Amino acid sequence: MSPSVKPTPTPPPKGQVLGMQLIAANKDTMPIMGSAWSTSGDNRAGLYGGAAIWFTVHKDYNASSDWGNLVSFGQLTPKFKLTSTPAGLKAAATQAGSRAIIGLYGEGAKISAVTHKAITVDGHAGHEITTRVAVSAPKLTETYSTVLIAVVDRGDGTAAVSIGDIAGSTPTWIQTWRTKVSQIKINR
Repeated sequence: MSPSVKPTPTPPPKGQVLGMQLIAANKDTMPIMGSAWSTSGDNRAGLYGGAAIWFTVHKDYNASSDWGNLVSFGQLTPKFKLTSTPAGLKAAATQAGSRAIIGLYGEGAKISAVTHKAITVDGHAGHEITTRVAVSAPKLTETYSTVLIAVVDRGDGTAAVSIGDIAGSTPTWIQTWRTKVSQIKINR
């Protein structure tokens, strides 16, 4: 006997912003960027079980849209199989960054100034990628945003991920993002 209605796929779990923490669906935590930031339901960075916060940099820059900084925190999609080696973490960060940049800027995004570095967070190995994405929008004074990707090996075949999308005119938030990434706690 077959059902008359096919079951719909289970949606991915959602993270949340609670108090001063971004909490992924798996209960990993990352401190929020600061009180000037607000909860964002927009997880265009494509993280699994993630949450996001937003900081408006240019309000109504074209009389209808805001431009700002976005930070997302969650997991690498389970479809990507993580290998716990430096090369595997780099590949995972590249995968997460690719998904995020396409989600934020589209398939034709122009990137430059890409840097890679190994990181350690909460005793776990990780990888960080930093890149610039060219920005060109009518009436917007920004010419680029810096996209930062941190992938942290959770030790169970999955990875915690933070994506920072920081407007070129607000570079001080880059170091703040790095500080908050260094404070990620992996739920053991």
